[in-house]
Amino acid sequence: MRVLLTGSSGYIGRRLKQKLLEKDDIQLRLFVRNKKTLSNNLKENIEVIEGDTFDKKALEKALAGVDTAYYLIHSLNSKEYKNLDKISAQNFIDIAEKCGLKRVIYLGGLGVKNEHTSEHLLSRIETGEVLSSSKKVQTLWFRAGVIIGSGSTSFEIIRNLVEKLPVMTTPKWVETKAQPIAVNDVINYLIEALYHTNKKNLTIDIGSEQLSYKQMMLQTAKALGLKRVLIPLPFLSINLSSYWLNLFTPVPFTVAKALIEGLKSEVIIQNNNAQKYFPQIKPIDFLSSVKKAVKEIETNQVISRWSDNSGKIWDKNHTKEIADAIFIDRKIEDIKDISKENVYKTFISIGGNNGWFAFDMLWKIRGFLDKAVGGVGLRRGRRDQYDLRIGESLDFWKVVDIKKDERLLLYAQMKLPGTAWLEFKIEDDKLIQSAYFYPKGVFGRLYWYSLIPLHYFVFNNMIKSIIKKASNV
Repeated sequence: MRVLLTGSSGYIGRRLKQKLLEKDDIQLRLFVRNKKTLSNNLKENIEVIEGDTFDKKALEKALAGVDTAYYLIHSLNSKEYKNLDKISAQNFIDIAEKCGLKRVIYLGGLGVKNEHTSEHLLSRIETGEVLSSSKKVQTLWFRAGVIIGSGSTSFEIIRNLVEKLPVMTTPKWVETKAQPIAVNDVINYLIEALYHTNKKNLTIDIGSEQLSYKQMMLQTAKALGLKRVLIPLPFLSINLSSYWLNLFTPVPFTVAKALIEGLKSEVIIQNNNAQKYFPQIKPIDFLSSVKKAVKEIETNQVISRWSDNSGKIWDKNHTKEIADAIFIDRKIEDIKDISKENVYKTFISIGGNNGWFAFDMLWKIRGFLDKAVGGVGLRRGRRDQYDLRIGESLDFWKVVDIKKDERLLLYAQMKLPGTAWLEFKIEDDKLIQSAYFYPKGVFGRLYWYSLIPLHYFVFNNMIKSIIKKASNV
């Protein structure tokens, strides 16, 4: 079976890709915006087409000769995402018809259209409607609500609130009903959809037991061995609730607001098609899904995270931006007596629970200030304490380039009056640590100059601490 997977670097896509690669009866092709987000081993073993759904020629190349395609694409990173999502879906289904595709498998969100439907959910519904409009290509439209798994947006929000706040004042949306589902169950449905024998379009709502968000938080506390008290305050507005999530969870304000707006409506199953057509799948209960997610985090087995596909895409244009950086803070240290492998392993372990080698408190203050103005802050941490891959988030940075035993390049995603990068590079017998900054206007220049004294201490101590740690490995 020839299968195309889109969105393979996203939260669901990365996990689905792993499962599809384990199946001997599937010839997998990936359609990606940037090949750099794939490991070299993966690029050698499967067919990869680079492009996006707004490039019809690339899309036609990706869909040519394919039997089934997974559509796991959304444009939430853009302000015009609702319109872009419709254009993307229309392009995809038009080219799919042209190429003779038999089936599209799409994952959207639970919910119905009404006056309370959030713009984000409305966009997911409209995408499903566009994909289902074809008379030549079958669409299996799965709809899931709250997805629980290590690294999922919903789980990270609930977990962070429960862990950090013994007593919570909650808005009225905590009484809204939803039907959560474990991420592994979502993947199982998507895999089984490949072998579905019915030829008509189907909308399949998936989920486990029906719970309020309050019940989810209390059950999460139970799974974590904590006791928590929730005090409802019905006057808390969407904006106040969004700021609350922004400050106490990893999600930035814009994401928090989109989620809170969606919580006005119940997200519960509207049909029994999951049970009717996929009776072999028995979704696990919420408490079990939370325990499984916690175990993955504790054993360093997190496959994907919600934040890894967010923010600016790394491409060749950014290379010019770095070359044009007006301000550069560069430190160089001799490492001829230290293993290059040890130095590399040390600097790619930066961030998250491992800290920043020097002046961690200053980094935490900067993260708090970033959160206060709606930025991503430091709470995203890192997926794995020892390993990094291109495209994933690292505190308030994005990993944009890695070369084993040679280089790590990070792109700043915090709120800044300009654009910034942080690079660690091994060249000959030297470790070169460079901070690049391209200011925006006068304020950007003032920002840089005001931080020069702090940079002197922070970056000097950082490179020395890396060498010291690498020497002791």
